[in-house]
Amino acid sequence: MPNLFSPFDLSGTRLGNRIVMAPMTRARATTCVADEKTALYYTQRASAGLIISEGTPVSEQAMGYLFIPGIYTPAHITGWQRVTKSIHAQGSKMFAQLWHVGRVSHTSIKSDGAAPVGASDIQAIGAKAFGYGPDGTPDLIDASKPRALETDEVDRVIEDFAQGSENAIAAGFDGVEIHGANGYLLDQFINPLVNTRTDKYAAQTLNGRLRFVLDLVDAVVDRVGRNRVGIRLSPYGQPFAMPLFDGIPETFQTLVAALADRGIAYVHFMDHSRAGSSTNGRPLDPEKMQRFDALMSSFRAHSGDMAIILASAMTKDRATQLIRENVIDLPAFGRPFIANPDLVSRLAAGHPLAEPNPDTFYGGGNEGYLTYPPYDGA
Repeated sequence: MPNLFSPFDLSGTRLGNRIVMAPMTRARATTCVADEKTALYYTQRASAGLIISEGTPVSEQAMGYLFIPGIYTPAHITGWQRVTKSIHAQGSKMFAQLWHVGRVSHTSIKSDGAAPVGASDIQAIGAKAFGYGPDGTPDLIDASKPRALETDEVDRVIEDFAQGSENAIAAGFDGVEIHGANGYLLDQFINPLVNTRTDKYAAQTLNGRLRFVLDLVDAVVDRVGRNRVGIRLSPYGQPFAMPLFDGIPETFQTLVAALADRGIAYVHFMDHSRAGSSTNGRPLDPEKMQRFDALMSSFRAHSGDMAIILASAMTKDRATQLIRENVIDLPAFGRPFIANPDLVSRLAAGHPLAEPNPDTFYGGGNEGYLTYPPYDGA
């Protein structure tokens, strides 16, 4: 019977165990290049079978947050090489998460002060970017009003992802995860209440709604090979002013089936029905959890040979149950990895888990980034 600590073959990439470190923005790269601190942070956590990097922008336009390491310049490639080399020396594997935030950005982040771009010009009211405030200091600020990408610009964005995937392999990553979740650019094209386009990417039809995502996946697969490609999705997710829409189950079941036809390595789901419940004190909604769980259980019939990863509020018991029930193949742990760099050994031995300090999640120095110790029996 498979368990959390047994090896797993991820489309030809052998993982030492099934535990995945989920992508988490930490905003510590002051020059937007992965540095020695970045390498140490990930190396401390390299007992994970698979590490998925924090979102790494594929272009300057793709950025929505300061101090995030990119993947679009030679310096970015060199910076990430020190990370992947160290990870591989510890026996772990690592995928780079390729990221374009779309409308969730601010003019202060752009060198030319340009507006963010999105599937449409609908502003993400209430969404925060991490840019420069009126006094010039870094701060969480309201996302600027975007402009809609022109049709020919969409092709350029697709090329940015394809080139980013090629750069990631040159940087030593074992593969790439396309960020299609959490209200960012790909999610904006999928959602018919945000995508108001009238071109070939129009959301009035299911094919139009999914075309940008699938064209982008095809371009990345052509560049680095299907066995090196995963994607993250978040059905029922509502971050950054993303509204729910009719037909979510059909949309994502159709998308999963199309991805399976392409034979990519995995699809990675984010469960927003439970997201953040352990840290923000928000009560869980049983109806929302049941709705998400029902959709998750339906994906196996559409997923073919693709592995299924699930993240959010993951525990050892929940992960073990989901694997035994064949709902997922790999559980992804996010916040537990922040305060527990030795999470795998703690889970294996049944040791208690430390709690992270939310005040040090984003930005700052070493505190809350490199300073959590391994379990010492105390």
